[in-house]
Amino acid sequence: MVTKENKKKPNPTDIHVGSRIRLRRNMLGMSQEKLGETLGITFQQIQKYEKGTNRVGASRLQAIAEVLGVPVSFLFEDAPGQDSANRGLAEDASASLAIDFCTSTEGLQLNRAFVKISDSKVRRRIIDLVKALAAEEGS
Repeated sequence: MVTKENKKKPNPTDIHVGSRIRLRRNMLGMSQEKLGETLGITFQQIQKYEKGTNRVGASRLQAIAEVLGVPVSFLFEDAPGQDSANRGLAEDASASLAIDFCTSTEGLQLNRAFVKISDSKVRRRIIDLVKALAAEEGS
């Protein structure tokens, strides 16, 4: 039975899809305003989608995925309620931690800066440095 109180609470899948929209938009360095403008809607509507307070319709979901350059399935990856048999190569806890980091402010900043480094040897040295710093902290 759907009560008035239940109606106010966003659906977990809507929240998940919204967070995936926000993740990809941030990965691209795109503002809510720019995404909304491209789709012909307000940034407030994008905010509601990203929070899960408004459900994204199928055609709008497809348009968002196109603008963000991802398949629609990307927006549903690891959605709540999926059993492990339907998740294909399901992520373990460490992968989940990595995703949490990549969606954080620091993770996004680090990723944006790192991908701008064209020299693969420099990128490798940065990875080695981070590993060494992490090992020191763990000691």
